[in-house]
Amino acid sequence: MIALAVIVAVAAALVLAALSVYNGLVTRRNAFRNAWSQIDVQLKRRHDLIPNLVETAKGYLAHERGTLEAVVAARNTALSAARAAAARPGEPQAMQGLGAAEGALDGALSRLLAVAEAYPQLKANETMARLMEELTSTENRIGFARQAFNDAVMEYNNARETYPGALLAGGFAAARPFELEAAADREPVKVAF
Repeated sequence: MIALAVIVAVAAALVLAALSVYNGLVTRRNAFRNAWSQIDVQLKRRHDLIPNLVETAKGYLAHERGTLEAVVAARNTALSAARAAAARPGEPQAMQGLGAAEGALDGALSRLLAVAEAYPQLKANETMARLMEELTSTENRIGFARQAFNDAVMEYNNARETYPGALLAGGFAAARPFELEAAADREPVKVAF
């Protein structure tokens, strides 16, 4: 009778431990998905600001049409990649595509900002100045959101890959952090007035 009670107690403890590990994996997976949604919000904000920035600059930079078109094209590509990543946060292909698209957008914005620097009347434009301030603020928010997402992905992947989580992680796919693909994309956007 005592042996049966011990066996039942040990089995109950193992079941409770397994449930705790499983629930921890679910919680961590939901945390990195939530962290992704914070990036998604900031990317949407960035993508919404860019058309206003381009429209404001158009009047001053009519002869820089190629630069403006490159920003718009990069924004549209980044928007599509963000939608794909939002549908599958943490999935390696989606994160890789988003990193590449956002890197291209960073480069196009850098070129636009460099061109805008050459036009004092554009730098003095109040709307352009406000848009630049909003864009700078958004870039900072994106950086913080990326960091939080990558931290959540690391915590999730660690829980998935370490014992005892590895025993129960069969249905939990590895998540990929958000990384920019090209080394040049890691450089900050240069804004100088």
